[in-house]
Amino acid sequence: MSSAICLRKLGWAVDLVEIDPQWRVYGAGISITGPTYRAFRRLGLEQQLRARGFGSDLGVRICTSSGQLISEQGIEPLEPGLPTHGGIMRPVLHALMSERTQAAGTRVRLGVTVERFTQRAEKMRVTTTDGDTRDYDLMIAADGTHSTLRQQLFPDAPQLRYTGQYCWRLVADRPAEIEQCNFYLAGSVTAGLMPTSAAQMFMFLLHPEPSKVWIEEQTQWQRLRALMAPFSGVLGHLRDSLSAQSPIISRPLEAILLPRPWHRGPAVLIGDASHATTPHLASGAGIAVEDALVLSEELSKTRDVEEALARFEGRRWERCRMVVENSVQIGAMEQSHADPAKLHALMAESEAQLRQEI
Repeated sequence: MSSAICLRKLGWAVDLVEIDPQWRVYGAGISITGPTYRAFRRLGLEQQLRARGFGSDLGVRICTSSGQLISEQGIEPLEPGLPTHGGIMRPVLHALMSERTQAAGTRVRLGVTVERFTQRAEKMRVTTTDGDTRDYDLMIAADGTHSTLRQQLFPDAPQLRYTGQYCWRLVADRPAEIEQCNFYLAGSVTAGLMPTSAAQMFMFLLHPEPSKVWIEEQTQWQRLRALMAPFSGVLGHLRDSLSAQSPIISRPLEAILLPRPWHRGPAVLIGDASHATTPHLASGAGIAVEDALVLSEELSKTRDVEEALARFEGRRWERCRMVVENSVQIGAMEQSHADPAKLHALMAESEAQLRQEI
């Protein structure tokens, strides 16, 4: 959707094909960092994001498992008036972006996906599952972590790698005292609370799991309650309120970094399709939006699509590599109980790089 919005601004005719006929999105909330707010500001959506979500200019609080403050890490705004961090519910973000995508004049085709494609001269001939065949100057594959187009374009691409941690998310009412991101430390388990609106927040919890396991949906609340045993205070109240009806999401953390190139002819992979990361730097959505911004910038400079794609990769590779590899490394350090000073140093170094211009 970010790419569609950007390319429409350039005057391109854009087809967006989406396999889900209802164009739904699932999930709890997502955290938004300063660099991600900057990306949404350039996309023209920052004000709507703040109106429908929650932004803060306070620091991030690091707490014990009982909620006692250990430290508060101040964050300088990247730009005047820009929140330092915040959150929004995924369905709300999806609604915001889909509204803007359609208003921009994108031709949205639902219940449709790519059936086959072939390069013909400098164009890509694409046949979709509704029987339509068209020639396109550019095909953008933004089909996520489990991208099927990644495997079709790059049969030798690496497979997703499980990183040894699970992430749990829980949507809850927001107490008035939760006005910023709060982290809670309990040995190998890390939890956090992030406001997503005036009334809501989401909890995230990371814990080590030697291998991917199946957790029955109806018993997830019991497993989460056990994982939250070390916590008290706000998290203790959340734990004690869990039931079979609680809105819980549990996912194994997986990552992939596709080696360059990310394009083949006039087709390119962006976002999670080429660099799916773990949530340790809260930057997966942000670098995906940045991909769209940079891609449109390079396409605005030349009529040679292949040249633009090569320049796009040149600008994006190191930044996206850093996010994926450092996020995975932070998770590994959490699992191995690494020296906290070294862990915080890596996080600070990563965040400093993310604050740099894209």
